[in-house]
Amino acid sequence: MPLPRLSAIAELLKPITWFPPMWAFGCGVVASGASTEGRWLLIVAGVLLAGPLVCASSQAVNDWFDRHVDAINEPQRPIPSGRLPGRWGLYIAIAWTLLSLALGSVLGPVALLAACVGLLLAWAYSAPPVRLKRNGWWGNSACALCYEGLAWITGAAVMAAGTWPGSRSLGLALLYSLGAHGIMTLNDFKSIDGDRRMGIASLPVQLGVDGAARVACLAMALPQLVVVGLLWHWDAQVHAAAVGALLAVQLLLMRRFLAAPLARATWYSALGINFFVIGMLVSAFALRSGG
Repeated sequence: MPLPRLSAIAELLKPITWFPPMWAFGCGVVASGASTEGRWLLIVAGVLLAGPLVCASSQAVNDWFDRHVDAINEPQRPIPSGRLPGRWGLYIAIAWTLLSLALGSVLGPVALLAACVGLLLAWAYSAPPVRLKRNGWWGNSACALCYEGLAWITGAAVMAAGTWPGSRSLGLALLYSLGAHGIMTLNDFKSIDGDRRMGIASLPVQLGVDGAARVACLAMALPQLVVVGLLWHWDAQVHAAAVGALLAVQLLLMRRFLAAPLARATWYSALGINFFVIGMLVSAFALRSGG
């Protein structure tokens, strides 16, 4: 069996998808309130765990078990195109999972636990017999928790010498995970035809394009409204106002998205989500400032 090209392996691991968990890890670092002095190596290791390892593992796992769907939706991907021949996709998924566990064990028990949960969800999302992605409610919840909540918790725990973050940090991590459910739904708009033919009940398949678009917008907006209220209650009014302003921009963009969701899902993903993730960082700074 021929060896795959490095370019095909890189495409399988999808570096463009690493940003959300790496950003969430950074938000957890900020929210911890701990000094970063002399701890940059630890932070870099945590960022590598969140993005190039755990997230990349999830991408490899998903592409391997989705190769038949991708042959319909995106036949140019490495596995259906034959650029990753044989079972190389599976071997890479297993290898990256083991590397993730190895680095997680170095970063402490909470980081290792978060990595284990994230990897279990990644495999459960794609692999039979569980295959959570067969239902958009469960599958998108698993992805959102991995991409945002677990990465945030890992960042906070690494900076707190392996202890669990406080209730406020955990609350924000959960709320932004709920919001990320809507972001995951946006990603499903590009594969409606293949999902329907392969029996994958994504939200656009279940609810229709318009229904799924409305659910995605509510999922993104409502948790941020709660964040605004919590920050105000925690005497972080400036941060609450900033998150509220960022949410207002998103609501304006959502209005345009809802007018033509199928055509503008990618547009909103590229533009609107930026304001969502900036709000995450503002919220993290509110905790660092004593909010």
